[in-house]
Amino acid sequence: MHAPLPRPSDTLSHDTPAIGWLLGIAGAGGRVLLDREALALLSGDADPVLAQAGQVATPVKLRHGERWIVGSIRSLTLNPAQDAAAIAAEIELMGEAMRNPETGELYGFRRGVTAYPMPGSTVHAVSVTELAAIHGQRHATTIRIGTVHPGRSVPAMLAVDALLGRHFAMLGSTGTGKSTATALILHRICALAPLGHVVMIDPHGEYARAFSDRGEIHDVGNLRMPYWLMTFEEHAEMLLSASPAERQAEVDILARCLLAARMRNRAAAELPRVTIDTPIPYLLSDLTAAIAQEMGKLDRAGDTAPYQRLKARIEEVKGDSRYAFMFSGMLVADTMAAFLGRILRMPGGSRPISIIDLSGVPSEVTSVVVAMLARMIFDHAIWSRPEDRRPVLMVCEEAHRYIPAHAERNSAAGRILSRIAKEGRKYGVSLGLVTQRPSDLAEGVLSQCGTIIAMRLNNERDQAVVRAAMPEGGRGLLDTISALRNREAILCGEGVALPMRASLDTLDEELCPASGDMTITELWARPARGDAMLADTVARWRGAGK
Repeated sequence: MHAPLPRPSDTLSHDTPAIGWLLGIAGAGGRVLLDREALALLSGDADPVLAQAGQVATPVKLRHGERWIVGSIRSLTLNPAQDAAAIAAEIELMGEAMRNPETGELYGFRRGVTAYPMPGSTVHAVSVTELAAIHGQRHATTIRIGTVHPGRSVPAMLAVDALLGRHFAMLGSTGTGKSTATALILHRICALAPLGHVVMIDPHGEYARAFSDRGEIHDVGNLRMPYWLMTFEEHAEMLLSASPAERQAEVDILARCLLAARMRNRAAAELPRVTIDTPIPYLLSDLTAAIAQEMGKLDRAGDTAPYQRLKARIEEVKGDSRYAFMFSGMLVADTMAAFLGRILRMPGGSRPISIIDLSGVPSEVTSVVVAMLARMIFDHAIWSRPEDRRPVLMVCEEAHRYIPAHAERNSAAGRILSRIAKEGRKYGVSLGLVTQRPSDLAEGVLSQCGTIIAMRLNNERDQAVVRAAMPEGGRGLLDTISALRNREAILCGEGVALPMRASLDTLDEELCPASGDMTITELWARPARGDAMLADTVARWRGAGK
């Protein structure tokens, strides 16, 4: 049995109550014995943090000289055979703060522990005032996104420079409020930095409504993305056959003919060197003419099959209205600088975000479009003079579609996004990955995200992937991830002072993405339009390919 703890009523006014003892310590963790009677006396406290002291994922502090060592409870175990009045707990040590000699409260919190408490040290509860001091991050530029659990009056703050400087990931099962949480963070960032530069890849057309007053919406009607900006790799992904046996012959043909088409531009003569990737305009008619010229050099008619396939594919995309946003005859002029200016919001005119609505883009080329956008953002950062470099945030919804776990080597989008994840921060390109299936992301990409915002995840594989990517200090909180309510999240990493569970703020309806579920029974309660509706649908369906 241990010596009795001082009860809350006996504790000096400048100290929060002692609730247990430190039994042992190893590395960043420790074993604690909590006093059930002390916790019971605190359960009715007016301070919500003190009232929930001793629960899983709540903070505690341990005195060490003139410092407080701050930790979080990871697990609780009761063993009545040893001590019915005590609860065994495991804690994770997160950081340390100074102890105010007059009030006893902590201040000046910082991550990491330089001096460890000795076994036998008393464990104290943390007050709501101290919790606010921990999460306040006074010396950082922050945005508020909600309130910290269990102190509902404590703002949950994100440090913007740390959040964007090391990339971030927003994770959560469908229906947990992931898109609304993403919109909340982007609204807060845009309000803080109206001259910033944010590009949102929106595959389902959900975000246009949310940012109609704060950003520019680009869809197939006004995107105007010139085809000649594609690299050879992107040309190949869009134009060549999927069959490996047929693809190799087409690769060689396309490489020779694409270079020949680019060389016909007068601008090529002014450049010291032109390659198949040099972003100078060329005419599709010059490309098909070069293919025909190469085909005319053949001795056997049977060898023309790859040439014919390539020409047919080019004619197909030229004639399909769904590809007009890229392959229109109006996109031959050298508009590279103007295109970058529109997408990157330079100048932005206090509308810092570009929403790239891909809902109307044919699914077979969506990955190529994302690859082009990501590569141009990254290349722009690389080639900008250091004094002119402007940080850019690229947010990618449904990130697992573009950086898949098992096909990243075959995807131009996967390769460039993986490269941005590894190297982007050197050039001021930040990445925000949003997905409901983190287990389907390419291996290693999630671990490049310095801040992880995890909402409820129901799939065990997804939970395991997130647990492996979480910094050590947040893994105890992650054990509660399947018990989170909608609009609650676990936040961990560079963007927060301490891993926390937070309730996210509510956005006004007009600022939320259009991602609500269908009210099935309500729609089924009304009769469909019948023949007229079907005729209209079929007409639109057929017209999409013209």
